[in-house]
Amino acid sequence: MKANIATRLGFILKPATFRRRELPPTLCLAVVLALSFQAKAQNESVSRKNDGADYAELAHAPQKARDRVNPLERDPDAVAAGAKLFEQHCAECHGSTADGGRKGPSLRAPEVQQASPGTLFWLITNGVVRRGMPVWSKLPEPQRWQIATYLKSLSPPASPQNAGASSGKAVPIR
Repeated sequence: MKANIATRLGFILKPATFRRRELPPTLCLAVVLALSFQAKAQNESVSRKNDGADYAELAHAPQKARDRVNPLERDPDAVAAGAKLFEQHCAECHGSTADGGRKGPSLRAPEVQQASPGTLFWLITNGVVRRGMPVWSKLPEPQRWQIATYLKSLSPPASPQNAGASSGKAVPIR
């Protein structure tokens, strides 16, 4: 029985010593690569599933914060400045197009797009530390408003039906 277990584990039983069987280097490399790709795929599928909890914090903004008016709302340069700030501070988690990333949810979702600018400003300022979003209160206030302006300028994610309808093409109904 000892020989059977030792053989299964990759060892050849010798009196009082075990010697490891040699595997071809290409086989070892293939196994390592396959395992790493499998682990990466599992991490990505588990770590970013947008659900209602991702956007629940928007409802916790105080009424005073929700009612705040964006002072840069009509500033044409605020969107471009906000896009640059977003790339520097937010894209790592939310993705370069704000469609969501490994750590952060999509900011094009209806929950975000329907939120008031004051709510977005409040969320940027206070973060959601328990869910991994840092506090950005040290970012100057005008820059936080620029990010909020940029977020409000984003269009919602295009669904297949909406994409065809907006391009003038007929969309089959199923």
